[in-house]
Amino acid sequence: MRDPRALPAAGLPEPWIDWGKAIASQLIVWHHLAHYGPLAPRVAAAWPDLMDWLDGRALYAVQVFLVMGGYLAARSLWPHPGTPRVAAADWPARVARRWQRLMPTYLAALGLAVLCAALARQWMVDADTPAAPTLAQLLAHLVLLQDALDQPALSAGLWYVVIDLQLFALLAALALLAGRVSAHWRRRAAVALVVGGGAASVLVFNRQPDGDGLASYFFGSYALGVLAAWGRAAATPAGQRAAAALLLSLAAAGLALAWRDRLALAAVCAALLLWQPGRARLALAGAPWLRPAVAQLAAISYAVFLVHYPVSLLVTALMLDELPAGSAPAAAVLVLAWLLSLAAGWALTQALQARGWMLWRRRSAPIDHGSR
Repeated sequence: MRDPRALPAAGLPEPWIDWGKAIASQLIVWHHLAHYGPLAPRVAAAWPDLMDWLDGRALYAVQVFLVMGGYLAARSLWPHPGTPRVAAADWPARVARRWQRLMPTYLAALGLAVLCAALARQWMVDADTPAAPTLAQLLAHLVLLQDALDQPALSAGLWYVVIDLQLFALLAALALLAGRVSAHWRRRAAVALVVGGGAASVLVFNRQPDGDGLASYFFGSYALGVLAAWGRAAATPAGQRAAAALLLSLAAAGLALAWRDRLALAAVCAALLLWQPGRARLALAGAPWLRPAVAQLAAISYAVFLVHYPVSLLVTALMLDELPAGSAPAAAVLVLAWLLSLAAGWALTQALQARGWMLWRRRSAPIDHGSR
């Protein structure tokens, strides 16, 4: 029987997921607004500290998505260390389904990025505007190999779709390996594979400055999310404490070798997902409209993340010539670009759902994403 002190079942609503996705996605959008384009320097002239923080620190929100990605993937592929759900014949189908979930929004955003960049090049000259794509670039983006083939990105954020698929495939492969171990040793093998893979990431791969084109660079944060999911689903407080000890030990080992703010943030996020303090209050926080608004922002965060850069590029190109000098008008355009990005993300999500291309949302965990 489940210990009455154990954490609530994983299937119950988890407001930390929605709040994390809603807030982190907005930070990433604003990071790009502060980092790219000709308007950011104008705004920085009046608000240098804010724009500097958005340009630098807001990028750390990607760790929230990496941890949540591992957490949600584990609930689907590997809900308990001793019960992996991936068999040899199932691995290709699992990865293919993940690819099918990612691609409709990705392809729509890729087409929008190419179109908006083409229009922006006609109306303004800016170093951050992507050049006309070559055939090799387009093909590399279509098969999610742009980083591996060293092709310039056609839009901000597309890289994460590649990493998401790689991380999911890697976790599924580890679950497959654990499933081949005898039942007596399976739990220990599962812990060794996930913690060992996470340690290799935080101790070696994550310290390579040019390694961020591969899942191995990010697997440490992803593994922290997996350990949080295992602890969350543990039947006893002892199991939860064991998962917490593994999680904190993995993060501490990496931080002791080389302090990284991103890894520290990932550890905090994983601990929050494991223990979920104030869960009931968070679910009911604020005015009656706040919780539905947060849920909606979380639901459209993947689309917003992929379309916000081409939308902001087009808005900037359309208004740049007529924009009065000064920081306030430039800031107003950035706010407009942000609001239109939310609207575009909502519209794209609705359109894909209406056509039945996002029915996966009713069957499985949401896609998580980040930025660099």
